[in-house]
Amino acid sequence: MMSSSAEGVAAGQGVPDVTFWAERGGLLFQQARHAANMKQSVLAGLSGTSRTTLSAYEHGRKSPTLETAGRILDAAGFRLTLEPKIQFTEGVAGDGRRFNVPTRLPRLAPARALATVTLRGRTYDLSERAQRGEAYAVLLGEGGPEEVLAHVDGVLLAELWPDLELPAAVRAAWLPLVAAARGSAGQGPAGQGSAGHGSAGHGSAARAGGRAGDRDGRATDGHAEGPFPV
Repeated sequence: MMSSSAEGVAAGQGVPDVTFWAERGGLLFQQARHAANMKQSVLAGLSGTSRTTLSAYEHGRKSPTLETAGRILDAAGFRLTLEPKIQFTEGVAGDGRRFNVPTRLPRLAPARALATVTLRGRTYDLSERAQRGEAYAVLLGEGGPEEVLAHVDGVLLAELWPDLELPAAVRAAWLPLVAAARGSAGQGPAGQGSAGHGSAGHGSAARAGGRAGDRDGRATDGHAEGPFPV
C-alpha cells in the first residue's frame, strides 16, 4: 500500500517550496474576499494594508506574516484556526482496481455536498439519496484523493453506509472511519450503529474558519468544510 498527501505531494519529493505556499495563501485571501463580497480596496482599507500589497498577497507575489494574514482574514469576517490534515492510503480491490482511503472523513459545505457532479461520464445529483449512493460507490471504489475530497461528505456517507454496495476490500478499508463517525465501533456488522458525529485520523494543518472553502489552510462558513472536529 502507498501513502500520498492530500496536497498531492508525492512521497520522497520533499516539502513544497515557498512559491507553492504563497500561491495557496493567495487563494485563501481571494476566497475570503469573494465570500465577503469585498473589493480589494475595501478589504485593504479595513485590514490596514494597501490595495497593491493585498493584490500581491492574492497572486502569491508576496507572503504576509501570520499576524498580517490573520488581520486580513478577520477584516473579511474569517479567523485562522487549526484543522487536521487529510492524507490518503491507496488500496487494491479484488478486481485489481485501485482506491483511496483518507485518514479522516471530509466534511463539505451543503452546496458542495448536494451539488450535481459528473463522474466517469455519468452525471449524479448528490441531493438525491439514490444517486448520491451510486456516486459514492464510484468515489469510494475508484475515486482519486482530489475526487474524494471534492465530493464525499462524511455525515452523508455515514447515513448511506448500510445501503452502499461496495467490494469487500473497499468496505473493509473504509469501515473504521465510518464506524467512528457513526459512533458505532464494534456495534454489529458493517458499522450499522446509530448515526452521529465523530472523528478519525491524525495530523494537523492551518486553515481559516469562517465562510468559504478549500482544503488545508482554507476559509469555511458555519457549515464547516473539512474533517470531523477533534
